[in-house]
Amino acid sequence: MCSVPTEKIAMQTGAPHRAAQPPSRSPVVAASPQFSIVTQTQNDQDTPLSLEADDDNPHILGPAVTGDNHILADYLSNVSGGQGIREIRPVEPGSSSSPVIFTKVQKKPLGLMVNSSPALHKLQTIEKLIEPWGPHLIDIYLKKINPCLPLLEESSFRAQYTNARHRISPALLACLYAHVLTQWQYDPLLSRERCPDVRFIWNLAIEASCSELHASAGISTIKAILLDVGGRPTTSMTGNGVRLGSAIALCHSLGLNRNPLPWDIPREEKHLRMKIWWSILLHDRWSSLAYGTPPHIRRSQYDVPLPISKYLSDWERDHEANAVFIELMNLTDVLDYCLEQVYSIRMETQGPTRNLELELNKWVDSLTGDIRKVIIRGSNLNIPGASNLRLAYLATRLLLRRIDLDRERQAPDSNVEHMANRVMEARRTAEDIVVLVQELGEAQLGDYWLPVVAFTFSATVTFLIRCALETEQAAGLAQSGSLRMANDLLDSLRSHHKNFGWDLGDICLAQHSDVIDKLLRSEPPVEKSGETNVELRQPFVPDMAFIDDMFPSTWDILQIME
Repeated sequence: MCSVPTEKIAMQTGAPHRAAQPPSRSPVVAASPQFSIVTQTQNDQDTPLSLEADDDNPHILGPAVTGDNHILADYLSNVSGGQGIREIRPVEPGSSSSPVIFTKVQKKPLGLMVNSSPALHKLQTIEKLIEPWGPHLIDIYLKKINPCLPLLEESSFRAQYTNARHRISPALLACLYAHVLTQWQYDPLLSRERCPDVRFIWNLAIEASCSELHASAGISTIKAILLDVGGRPTTSMTGNGVRLGSAIALCHSLGLNRNPLPWDIPREEKHLRMKIWWSILLHDRWSSLAYGTPPHIRRSQYDVPLPISKYLSDWERDHEANAVFIELMNLTDVLDYCLEQVYSIRMETQGPTRNLELELNKWVDSLTGDIRKVIIRGSNLNIPGASNLRLAYLATRLLLRRIDLDRERQAPDSNVEHMANRVMEARRTAEDIVVLVQELGEAQLGDYWLPVVAFTFSATVTFLIRCALETEQAAGLAQSGSLRMANDLLDSLRSHHKNFGWDLGDICLAQHSDVIDKLLRSEPPVEKSGETNVELRQPFVPDMAFIDDMFPSTWDILQIME
């Protein structure tokens, strides 16, 4: 069931700005609880958009009704009771941004009786399970995780959590508690206590966010979903994809895909809108790479700028982690070009192919200081978020190598030497991933990680198995360097799980441990008399029954893990 608008729903993005409004008029929207302000007139700048209002959401209007709604906005601005419409005017000198119109949309579905909050009941259960450590978990999140992926405004959230916790969305708080439980074993204080059942708490948190999504979806719901899909361990690709898609739809409804910098709204609200969009963009693109599904967001349909230091309010205190985040977003932008090519079905409609390797090299060349060392040398991994950034870079590089390898296979002028070179380049990238995992210590394992990078390990092992089957002779398969490298990766993931409870390798271990073991113990087929040396040099390919037995699908693995 969809929400029923209290005013006409629409969005404006591209018409010329109309005449100025009368100088004296009451506010067109109520003040947002997060950004309390005094009563302002329409000509005053920095009027909030009521993002956190209890009953209504601002809904951006569509370009198909541009002219009609400009006239409607001008008319309603002079009519008593026409306060459900708000025109956002660009105020930056020289801005080419067009005015944007928002109207109010009722949050709750028509006829829904909300005498109690299911999300609140789930939150209360979670708080009972984690007490008395709730405030300490919030502190861990704001100090350790939020700087690596800025989603919450720390000062305002701390104040609200301390003085008006009832005003915080129950779904947001429930997902925040569940999200930070991965840090329990790495915290000096909490590691001495028994950790609650993480899976049970996650189920409660997801139920809370789904309940809020149905009953009163708003900007807090988006934050809750982002904490959900960014949480660990990953057990449901389908569920994550569905909820992420819902969050993206809600982002578009609230106009978060539009650049708010020229708008006449408070600076804090501009930064809040951009932070949420950056996070949604990050999860959309890396989930696309991990899950094998096209991204929901197209770059032609948003104009929010990429993050820079002045958009991050805690830069002075968290500049190291924030700098890593900025480069992670820039790398994500490069990844998007790769995904556009990977998921393009109608290749004949595409223009000239973008040089993907050049895009990645340009990003690497733009790096300076310690972050450059993280990428070039694989050092300085003590910086918050650095290990995750390096793995993300290597995952992107491996994707490019595999794209190049497939191109080489399909090229009409392909030859054995070119193919061998492509394979060696890809294997070298896979080896860099193996070395990175081997060198991770407890501090890096307890650092911030995007959960979807876990699928990089599965992709790496699968590629190494492919290399072994295609390049090794049957008699030498058990001694294959590619298989040994894959086995080394599994050994390291197994060790990290045993010694530090690191969960990011679980999917890879569940999917490939038996596969590698069988291949390393496999016996070559019996040589028939009269078989030529040329036939012996052909790649060893086991029969399909053996392949099916060794390679269960990722979906099956996630079902087993559940």
